[in-house]
Amino acid sequence: MSSSFSVFAGAAVACAAVASRVRLVVLSLGLCLAARQASAQQVASTAAIGKGLYAKYCQLCHATGGTGYAADNAPSLVSPMFLTAASDAFVARGIRLGRPNTSMAAYGKNRGGPLDDAQIDAIVAYLRSLGPRAIALPERKVGGSAARGAKLFERECRSCHGSAAQAGKAPQLHNPEFLAAASPAFLRHSILHGRPPTRMPAFQRRLSSTQVDDLVAWLGSLPAQTAVAEQADPIIPDDLPLVRHPGGKEPTFSLREDRFVSAEQVEQALAAKQRFIIIDARSPADWLQTHIPGALPIPYYDAKKLARLPNAGTWVIAYCACPHHASGEVVDALRRRNFPHTAVLDEGILFWRQHGYPLEGAAAPVGAPPPP
Repeated sequence: MSSSFSVFAGAAVACAAVASRVRLVVLSLGLCLAARQASAQQVASTAAIGKGLYAKYCQLCHATGGTGYAADNAPSLVSPMFLTAASDAFVARGIRLGRPNTSMAAYGKNRGGPLDDAQIDAIVAYLRSLGPRAIALPERKVGGSAARGAKLFERECRSCHGSAAQAGKAPQLHNPEFLAAASPAFLRHSILHGRPPTRMPAFQRRLSSTQVDDLVAWLGSLPAQTAVAEQADPIIPDDLPLVRHPGGKEPTFSLREDRFVSAEQVEQALAAKQRFIIIDARSPADWLQTHIPGALPIPYYDAKKLARLPNAGTWVIAYCACPHHASGEVVDALRRRNFPHTAVLDEGILFWRQHGYPLEGAAAPVGAPPPP
């Protein structure tokens, strides 16, 4: 009987141990599930914050839902092939540092823009919620010929992507900041698979593997660097004189379509020291780098700053790099406030720079100007 009891007791202990392990497994699974649910909720919450930030800062050019082409051929940010190839770090870098001397401004606080890293990450989370996760792209040694790639680019790509001297309708590939961020694997994937449903075709059946390598080699031979150094705390002054040449005569501007004033007229008014107000409607990060002399940094997304301006009949000219979209938002806001003399600088600051008109700021021009 003692032996039977021992067997029974041993079985009971074993059963208790198994039950304890089962409870631990169930508890562990429950904790894992709870953690996953909490993580999913956090991602959804971050994406929701990013959606609001995207609407405020990005939607103007990249369209609702990131589909692109709302202004100045701003590309789609949610093409599945783009999201597949672009890491979160790549997308975040593009928002933070922009594409200097294009219509894509820098928005990172470390460049003078409005967004900190957490806000940029939230925008990336929102864009990522609209498509697939990034994949690990296979890295391999680039063995193509840059000389052959240059000829291929002229034949296959220049009509859309432009050149170093002239921007095109697709993203400008000569931009040093883009080239600094894009890995050979990213470039190869983009060439092979394109950007459906956008106008960027897939070349995997049009070009051989060697030809794709040639294009990647050529792109890799172009200057690639961050064009502007990042700063710890860029200062955007808020006490600039509101009126340029306050003691000067009022200019007489002739507007196209009752909205657009030519760069030539504005340059002549500056040279003659005439009285008017100039607004830079871009991100202040771009204002820090280059701006028209006397321009006030009042970005399109911060219309409350317009309350500082005197509504005394003085001409107010707004410009951007879109070339009309962001500045048009500012002019529309001024007209709603019954400012009588307002206009958009026709073709924007890139056209202004291309024609050698005066500029102030920390950075020398880099990259391709817009088409004439």
